[in-house]
Amino acid sequence: MPINKKTNLGQIKISDSAIASLAGTMVNECYGVVGMISKNYLADGYSALLKKENYAKGVVVKNDKQGIKIDVYVVICYGVKISEVVAQLQERVKYALEKTLNMDVACVNVHVEGILVNE
Repeated sequence: MPINKKTNLGQIKISDSAIASLAGTMVNECYGVVGMISKNYLADGYSALLKKENYAKGVVVKNDKQGIKIDVYVVICYGVKISEVVAQLQERVKYALEKTLNMDVACVNVHVEGILVNE
């Protein structure tokens, strides 16, 4: 469901895929994140990390009375402290969305779906 905002000049509609693309860009800039995977990774195939044009597949956007709720599905690099990476990821996504959309972000839920060992 798109987000609707009214201004004195008219109405603005922001699609969920635009919000998901912005969130996905912020996720992939975080240290320790290898990439994102599809939220339907069992059906779509686990092995494929999402590329820039498919970030919306790895992010679920929900809008309710409390604000925007974001679910992100990521793969983390082996050897990093998962809790620190996730905390940084949550802060960056929340900050970017609040500053860009000028709306409250209720929560950013991170689902670590795998750990990749680099050889």
